[in-house]
Amino acid sequence: MSFLAILFALLIEQVRPLAPGNPIHSTLRGWSMAVSRNIDTGDAPHGWVAWALAVGVPTVVAAGIHLALVWTLGYVAALLWSVAVLYACLGFRQFSHYFTDIRDALDEGNEDGARNLLARWQQVDASELPRREIVRHVIEYSVLAAHRHVFGVIAWYVLLAVLGLGPAGAVLFRMSEFVGRYWKYKSLAQHMPVSAALHEAAAKAWLVIDWLPARITAVGFAVVGSFEDAIDGWRNHAQQFPNDNDGVILAATSGAVNVRLGGEALRTALATGTAPGAGDTESTPGREPEPGHLRSVVGLVWRTVVMWMVLLALLTLARLIG
Repeated sequence: MSFLAILFALLIEQVRPLAPGNPIHSTLRGWSMAVSRNIDTGDAPHGWVAWALAVGVPTVVAAGIHLALVWTLGYVAALLWSVAVLYACLGFRQFSHYFTDIRDALDEGNEDGARNLLARWQQVDASELPRREIVRHVIEYSVLAAHRHVFGVIAWYVLLAVLGLGPAGAVLFRMSEFVGRYWKYKSLAQHMPVSAALHEAAAKAWLVIDWLPARITAVGFAVVGSFEDAIDGWRNHAQQFPNDNDGVILAATSGAVNVRLGGEALRTALATGTAPGAGDTESTPGREPEPGHLRSVVGLVWRTVVMWMVLLALLTLARLIG
């Protein structure tokens, strides 16, 4: 059932992606802010309670509906629910339009347009970035977005599907990533401060929840890319990035497609809202980023999707035959 649910969700998302500001995401944003306003007092225990409520309640609701459907209407209804949850949680089209527009702008020689699109996408100052740094940042952000919107969701869905709670896994992963990012955005951009204790709780929880999916994604990139270079990058250069899990993915990407990616730049851009220039980075080995690398990254991501879907199909077939 996991294979069919993921396949249908991906196909539907390609045909009709969720629009920005859709009711599902709006409701979850409202829920996250309501929890932080009412529970967050600045104390560490309250930070953990707020995080647990913001993430745990949607996760439990998804699991409860799934189990109720299995017990009452059967597995077909539960499959439809899984497709609906996955459709809301995963999808390339939630971020790929920025990637495509920036790539097209670079192909047309419109570097100012590419900088504006990058700034709008990541809420950073990209006005001084040279061409190769635009490409490097787009690769970094796109690979991490693909992990958080696709591969990580699939990983947690499959892990909990073994226990009969697949939709809960998808919601757990996406909400864990979303609340930390959204609370940080609200604090920086909207002047609605969230306490340091709540930020710390969300960051620590996300680090744990993303640990295994990040390495699954890196393994996938290594298998469909340059395996030895990807593993070498993972082992020797992941620590150059500020976040251990992101570092594993980006270092593996760097080796898989032979492109130079940086660690310091990503940390500075995310922490301060500014995008640094080439001189600010400690880079991984590889060729300087070029627009052609964007096509390589697209191929890497799609080959990884196909690989995992084929593996899931084979496991499903083996289970049916067995």
